[in-house]
Order: sequence, then structure tokens, then C-alpha cells
Amino acid sequence: MSLTLGNGPLSANPPSAANYRIDGPAHKLLATPFPRRVRGVFADRTVLDTDRGVLVHESNILPRLYVPEEDLDTALLTDTDLSTHCPFKGDASYRSITVGERTAENAVWAYREPLPAAEWLRGYASVYWAALDHWYDEDEEVFGHLRDPFTRVDIRASSRKVVVRAGDQVLAESGRPLVLSENGLPNRYYLPREDVRLDLLSPTDTSTVCPYKGTASYVRTAEIEDVAWIYEQPFVECTAIAGKISFDPGKVTVEVV
Repeated sequence: MSLTLGNGPLSANPPSAANYRIDGPAHKLLATPFPRRVRGVFADRTVLDTDRGVLVHESNILPRLYVPEEDLDTALLTDTDLSTHCPFKGDASYRSITVGERTAENAVWAYREPLPAAEWLRGYASVYWAALDHWYDEDEEVFGHLRDPFTRVDIRASSRKVVVRAGDQVLAESGRPLVLSENGLPNRYYLPREDVRLDLLSPTDTSTVCPYKGTASYVRTAEIEDVAWIYEQPFVECTAIAGKISFDPGKVTVEVV
């Protein structure tokens, strides 16, 4: 179960079918140790290297890695004038990362005087994921964000009939979808290419990265951009969806019988 998304216990809509209640503010914070070494690299310099990182789980937000200040290369960091306020954590101050002629502005932040409810953030800092060139979980490069240990992906074969329509046009019809369940998200249906009107689709330049599934490429119809996505070479845990097509239910009608 994802703690902070969907109807997880720390989300804004926790489950009502429970014999307990979590007291406290509606917007909740929780820090848990990240169990492995993490490194972040910018311009071929290691900005952070830690085996003491913590994931801060915050209602309706993906977990964020915070690391002890001692695990940052502070020689690469310069204070800036930027300050932001979080009503749950306090006032954040920012630093830029500079290596040679490259600078990542306001890439690092810390709550140096956190609010009492988040006192455990004192001495920790976080780095914007996109600011760095490479991130490593142990020796494996990771993309998108670190995997949340409370999140998982399940893929199951199904015989339910799935019909995809764009207006009156049937784009796909299948009785053998794969159902992919991912914490905090509605089910997605991955269909064999043979059950999809490929003649109505063409590739786009769009690609996205999921830390659980891999890199997705996208296709479009003549009228609808990025109507569906495909993981041609997903991560090992999701090889079942390789080459199959999933349509965006926000752009077309996905009817499941």
C-alpha cells in the first residue's frame, strides 16, 4: 500500500473501513529510513553519497529523500537568497550547486529551523531530482525517483473484455488484457498489439520514465496526441507488459466489461 497516495493511511482520503483512526492533522508527515546507499552526481562530481538517507512521506506527495548535511559535498554548494515557507515543515533555505561552468540554481534546500512537528528534519537537506545528472541506488542508476518501499506494481492476466473508443471510432478491442495495478493509481489495461487498430496510430516524440516500469514511448491518433503508451523494454519486474499498449482513459473511453 502506498502510504500517501490514493486512499493510503496518510493520504487526504484515508480508508473509512478500518477499526482505527489516525489522530493529528489532515496533512501528515512521516520519515522512514531508506535501506540502501544513494548517490547523486552533477557534472561528474558526486554531490551526495549517503547510506543514512530518509524518505519523507507527505500526504498526497511522492516520498522525498532527505540526507544528513554531512553526506553532501558542501564545497560545491552556495547559499542563495531564495526562501520558501511550508506550513507543515517551516521555512526552507536554498543552495545552488556549481561545478566548473555549470550551475544548478536553488537545487538543494533544508529546513534549518524546522517547525516543532518536523524537528527531525533538522540537520537534513534534500536535492531536486531533476537538478542532478545521475542518481544511483547502490550501483544501479535509477530514473524518475527512488522507489517507495511501500509501493508495488502487480500485473495479472484477465479475460475481461476491454473496448477503447475515440468518439464512435473503435481503437482497440480485446478479451485478453493484462491488468496493471499500481498503488495510488487506477488500474491500467495493457492490450496485445494484435487487438489494437495500429493503422490508426502513429508514434510521437514523447517519452516518460517510471521508476517501477521503465521508459514509455507514446502514440497518437490523427486528432489525439499521446493517446496511449508502450513499454518496449520494461524493467525485469514488469516484462509481461513489454510491447503491449495502454490507452489514456482521460483522452479516450476505456470500457471494461
